This record gives sequence, structure tokens and C-alpha cells, in this order.
Amino acid sequence: YHTNKAEAMLPHPESTRLVTIIAHVDHGKTTLADNLVESNGIISERLAGTLRYLDSDAEEQRRGITMRASAIGLRHLYNPPKLAQKGNQVSNPSEPRQMVVHLIDSPGHVDFSAEVTSSLLLCDSAILVVDAVEGLCARTHSLVREAYMHQLVPVLVINKVDRLCTELGLDPTESYVRLRELIESMNAVCASMINSATLGRGGDPVACDERREVEEMAWNFDPVRGNVVFASALHGWGFTVPTLARSLFKTKTIPMKPPMLRQYLFGDFKYNGESGKVLKWKPSGGGSGEPMFAEFALAPLWEIYEGISQAASSVGMKSELFNNGMQNSANKKTEHAKIVATTSGMTRVITSIQLGSTALSVISPQSNGNSVPKNSYELQQILSRIGAGSESSIVSAVMRRYRPLSDSVLDAVCETGPSPADAIKNYRTKTLALQSPVGESRVALDELERIQQAVRECDSREGAPTVAHVCKFAPTTRASVNDPELPALQSGEDPSTNNNMLLGIARVLSGNLRTEDVDYHMFGPRYCESEGHGVPTQRIRCYLLMGAEFVKVDSVPAGHICAIYNLEELHLKTVTLCDRRNCMPLRGFEFGLQPLVKVNVEAVSAADTHALERGLLKLSLADSSVEVTATAKGERILACLGEIHLEQAILELQNTYCERVVKMRVSDPITAFCETTDWFTNEGDFESFLDDKRPPLRQATIPPYCDEEGLAYANRGRCRTLLSGRGAAISMRAIPLPRKVYDCLRNKHVVEGSEDELIAVAKALRCFEDESLTQPESALGVLLKSLDDIDDNGNALIECSLLSTGYSVKSVKSTNGEVYMTRKDQKKENDDDFKENSIEGLQEYQSTRKMIRKGLIIANDDHDAVSFSADSVALEKWSHDM
Repeated sequence: YHTNKAEAMLPHPESTRLVTIIAHVDHGKTTLADNLVESNGIISERLAGTLRYLDSDAEEQRRGITMRASAIGLRHLYNPPKLAQKGNQVSNPSEPRQMVVHLIDSPGHVDFSAEVTSSLLLCDSAILVVDAVEGLCARTHSLVREAYMHQLVPVLVINKVDRLCTELGLDPTESYVRLRELIESMNAVCASMINSATLGRGGDPVACDERREVEEMAWNFDPVRGNVVFASALHGWGFTVPTLARSLFKTKTIPMKPPMLRQYLFGDFKYNGESGKVLKWKPSGGGSGEPMFAEFALAPLWEIYEGISQAASSVGMKSELFNNGMQNSANKKTEHAKIVATTSGMTRVITSIQLGSTALSVISPQSNGNSVPKNSYELQQILSRIGAGSESSIVSAVMRRYRPLSDSVLDAVCETGPSPADAIKNYRTKTLALQSPVGESRVALDELERIQQAVRECDSREGAPTVAHVCKFAPTTRASVNDPELPALQSGEDPSTNNNMLLGIARVLSGNLRTEDVDYHMFGPRYCESEGHGVPTQRIRCYLLMGAEFVKVDSVPAGHICAIYNLEELHLKTVTLCDRRNCMPLRGFEFGLQPLVKVNVEAVSAADTHALERGLLKLSLADSSVEVTATAKGERILACLGEIHLEQAILELQNTYCERVVKMRVSDPITAFCETTDWFTNEGDFESFLDDKRPPLRQATIPPYCDEEGLAYANRGRCRTLLSGRGAAISMRAIPLPRKVYDCLRNKHVVEGSEDELIAVAKALRCFEDESLTQPESALGVLLKSLDDIDDNGNALIECSLLSTGYSVKSVKSTNGEVYMTRKDQKKENDDDFKENSIEGLQEYQSTRKMIRKGLIIANDDHDAVSFSADSVALEKWSHDM
């Protein structure tokens, strides 16, 4: 790619789509990306699916997994259906349109979740890849929720459909039923997710209903609408129900208009060829015929696989396609065995590909796409041209022309996915919004409003305010940057060790981002004008992302993704650029996972310490999920999400980010202090432990404890942790459990000699609402009633009575912003007498408590006295037993 070609990759936002591929590990993301890249002629047809073009790092190729998100721009000729209405600026929607799709291939491993999060913020659409055999996995559920939180519009790609035939041995009808159940499961997950989000959403009911309707439409996967692609990325084929309907109509297989035909193709319907009527298909009716999807969509595919497998067997090859023994009866293998178009079994293939082809030459004859071979001569020409003679290569060669995967996926993205302007206006109103200012002047607020309006409209006109947001940084080398004017290395720098660069990956929200012409203001994620922070300015260089290469461009208009040079010295993981001073940073996102694996990194030679610290700084900048901290002892702690993430971070630190070769020592993983409980082997050990004058430090007296409460409650065994967003807190009290009380809970009767300890434990755990109840039988009854779990090691989990009654809710914020708190003189019998509007927040309070345990509001006794009494007894238990 040269600069003049790169400029053609930056059209108007209406002709642009921003999409990322997300999926569970090994569900076929990078293989799918290979097929999309091959459609632009960047890689050859033979390598597509096996090259892993976007996995440009050597470690990614070695491990076989994606560890860094890679982006590339693709051109696509979109052929919309005649009835499509996408946008108001297109004069004739049915005419082919030249589109540009910015594609980001993201990792699937949970250790690299930060790469997925940044990719979701950059894009407006998500290609969700699901294995047809494995179905919905744990990582799939989390990716769906994260994509929903970022307000993306999804396209479902059911990959590896061929496994239903070659591995499971299902016939087309059984495969159709399985695919239908998979889509139903996915829709159930999405519906549950939307319902949960809607319940906790306040504000205008009408606006909430409208938003819910938009979300339900976007997150409902319906093959009839075209947002579901059935595919096999390894063999390069895929199709959607609308394109199949157009094919069946164009080839006069079914004389029915495509808008009507698509309603029956994926459903319990069968087609009667004699009468030309569509009839109801009953799965267990025992009648003849199979559903239309099985007959016209899957049956030809199954026939092609079986025909090629038969051809392989006839020339003496052992079939590599079928693992269930269907086609493994091979003849005696001849020397240099090779499948040709006239081999036995290939006739079945040629016959099958004449039915239901979704190639552009079939559904849109005016297009210049690959044609489907009509006879053995044309098929042999294709096989000879690409050098296909093995079983797998022939399958790919035939399927790519029969039902090309790239056209189906990119058409679905262009049809279903919104343009950048449409996404900001209708879908991603909160995700791509600027932060609200605090204490700005009137003039500054007016200019900020003009900037926000330009962002909402994705205004790319000349003179519009330019805003871009850098979501992440990516390492690269100078050899991968196509820029003759790139500033040279400073004198004294070694080219062999200073060949690396950090480029910011940004989305242009409005205006035109220019190279070296404008001083842009840099707003960090925590910028606040009221605190008097200065705003640095910087000139930049812009590059188009083409996989592992970066091509310099003079300007990048709104609605596109680009790479930016000269941001490394800011030391900010995310930054918002604007050509106006009175701007605010993008709201951005909060990365949910916290690093778990920590190691101490130090240089073997003290002279390399500075280079190591610089390398750690660059590493934390390039990888947003890496945390680097320095302790008072001089340790440099590197924290990562997992073992693979840690290995990759250390490797990149040594090879990429350090200014020179640094020999370093890496400690064993550092684990946070934790504890557990178990029985002592004998009473003597227990006594010696208690008699020790300097016992080990107890966990109750060191963090984590609640900073709001301090050690006053922590040394009584109480721990309180706040949930994200400070919407709720979870409290737990741990006290020593005497062996006799444990025996009482296990045997469910009062053991002799346990009376006093039973009462003490019940009081310490606040199981008594009435302090006058001091009978051991009543104490045991309350403990058993509140007992949630008990193990074999002397531990028990007791549920607080306040939780079981719903009284654990202390206060609730109403829809009008008022905070309702319970009154000490409030009577139980008068709770239902309150009118709904008499006390602000009472209705929300009652609703919240009923949702917890459907309990009633109880009288508020002297809560402080009860708490103090429980703390006193708990402290006595600790003092006595420890």
C-alpha cells in the first residue's frame, strides 16, 4: 500500500463500517479474518485460513492464539437487496456501493481481555463467532455482556458448521434442529441480559422503552433479517438466509420473491416441488420431506463433502474430512495420487454446486465475481490454476466459489451494522460521549457544546472541530512504517536497539485529523479544568492500519480508525485529542479485571536499572492491563492477568521496550496473603499454638478491611467490602467456632457441655433479635435456621437475619434523586398506610426489600445497641479462644 492508495481507504462516514471480531478461544476468529483479508487480494487463496495474517507476532504464531488486537482496512463492493433502505443519502439503495470496512481481530484468551475492551470501544459492530459444535462457552457469555455494555450492534457467525457433518455425522435435518436450538439459546442469553439491564435503569419511562426496543432489535439474532451467518472459516464458505433466498429465486429453483421466500427458509416449513407450495413441517410427525433449510442450504454442502471424500477414497487417499468412519474405506493407493475433476465422486460435487450458490455471479450477474464451474472442464481449470489436488484444498477451492464466506460476512456487516454517524446518533449515545465539565466559563461551555454537537453528528466537513480518542498503544518497528518523512533517530542512538515505536490506535470522532499541520490539545482521562491542570499540545503523524504495516496519510476524516505517532512521551494510556482548547476527554471505559499474577523484576547489573524502568514504563503504556508499581523496599512489581500474559509481558519487555539488552531476574509469582482453616491433628498442637506468646499475625488485623471502619471492627472479626460503583456493600463476621458448637450443628441437637458456647456464638453472630432469649435450645434453633452451609473441616456459614428479612437495605435513592432512610420510630403496622407519594423513596425502598427476600419492613430497633452488643461478644470470643 502506498499513500495514494491509502487515501482511497478513507471515504465518507456513510460508506464506512467499524467492526471487531470477538469469540471464545479457538472458535475461528483469526481464520475468519484470513478469509476477509483474502477477498482484497492481500494474501493468496491457498494461504487463507492457515496463514493467520493478522497474528503478525512470532509468539502468536508459535502459540497459535491471538494476543494483540490487529486492525486492517478492507474494501468491499456491497450489493444490497432491492428493498433495503439504509440511510437517506443514497439515491438508489439497490445499486452496488463501494464500502470500506475497518476490521479488528481481537484475542479470545481471558488473559488479554484489555485488548478486547479497547477494540469494542473503537468499533460500532461486533462479529460474534460461535462454534456450531461447542456452542456458547463461558468466554462467549462475558464477551456478549461486554459488547452490550459498549452499545455495539452484533452479527452472529456460526462457524464450523461442517463439523456437524464430518465429525458428528448428523444429517441435514438433524443439523438444522441443532442450529435452531443454538440460535434460540443465544437469543435467550441476550434477552435475559437486556431484561437485567432494564430493571436497574431509571429515568423517563418512555425513553427507557424506546431504548429497550432498539436494543432488543439489535440483539435479536434472526436468520431472516440477515444478522446470522452460517459458515466454515477453514474451508472458506458461508451464507445468510437473504442471500440464499436471492440465489434460489435467480436460478428459478423456487419461483417466489426473495422477501417472501426468506420468511420460510429458516423455519419449520417444507417445499413441495410438484405443487410449488410451502407446507408446515412437523419435526416428529413422521411425514415425508425435510425442512427447507435442510434441503436447500445444508443438503448440497453435505453432498459436496461426501463427494470429495468419495473421490479421495477412489484414488487411494484416506479421507481427512470425516472422523466418524463414514468415508474411510480407501482403495489401494496409487503413486502420486491426485484428485481431478473427472475422479469418481466429483460428479456429485458438480451437480450440487449448481443449486443454491450465493456467488456474486449468481445473485448479481452484473458483478465481476468468481463464477461457479458448470462442468468438469471448468472445475479442472480452477484446480489446476490454484494447484489443488488434496482433499482439503479441493474442498476450499469449490466452496469459496460456491458460497463465498467473505461476501456473506461483509454484506451482513454493511447491512446490519450502523455507519459511524448512525452509531453515535442512535446506538452509542453514552459510550462515545464527552465528559461533563465542572466549573467552566460561559464561553468555554458554548465552545464545548459545539464540539459535542460535532461528535454527535460525526461531522467530517472542513472547519468542523477535530476530536479523536486514543484507546490503546501498539508496539511496532520502523521497518513496518511506510513513511519517508518519519523523523530519524537522534545522534548517538543505536538503530539496532532503538528501532521500536509505540503508536496510539485512535478513532476520529469528528473533523479531520491532520499530519504535522495542527497543534492538538491532549486531554488525559482524569483531566479536570477546575483543578487547574495544564493541557499539553503536540503535533502528530497519522497512519492507516494495514495489519502489521502502517501507511502514512495526510489526513484522516471522522468515522475512521488510524494510528498516531508522537504520543509516547505523554505517559497516558488513553488520551483525547482536540484542535480546540475547551474540550473534555471521552468517557471511555473501566477495565473490569484486575491483575492477579505479580512478580518482582530487577536488573542483574545496577547500570541497567534505568533502562529497565524505562522499559517497564513503556510496557505499562502499551498494555493497559499491566500494572507496574514500586515499593518502599525498591522492588519493581509487575502485575499481569495470568500466566500466559505474564510470560508475554516479560518477553516483550526484554525484546521490545528496553532501550538495550538488559539481563534481568524475575522472582517467583507473589501471591496476596490469604488463609484457610482446618482441624489440628491433635489437641496438643492446638494448645501449643494458643500458648505461643508471639502467635502469627491474624488476618483480621491487616488489610483487607473496610477503610471507612478501620481496625475498630476488623479486630472483632468483621470485614466489609464495597461493590463497584458503591451501590452496595457486603459484610462478613468471622469468629472461632468451638468444636462442641460445630458438633451441635452437625448433629442438630445440644451436645452436653456446649450450652454457654452456643449462646455466646449466637449472640456474636447477632442471631437473637431479643437479647433476653438465653436458652441453648433456642440458640441452636436460630443457628440451624440461619445455617447456610457446613463442611467437614470445622467451618460453618451462617446467614444474617437482616438478610433473610430484607432489612439489610439501609437506604435507597429514588427516581427523583432523594435518598430514603428508615426511621427509628417507624412501626411495622403503619408501613402499608403510607401513600406512594407521601415519602420520597419509600416505594423504591419497599420494592428493593421485596426483591431480596420478599420480606416486610420490620420495626427498626436500636440498631447501634445491637451492633455494639454483638461486637462485644465477638471480641470476648476472640480474646478467650485466641
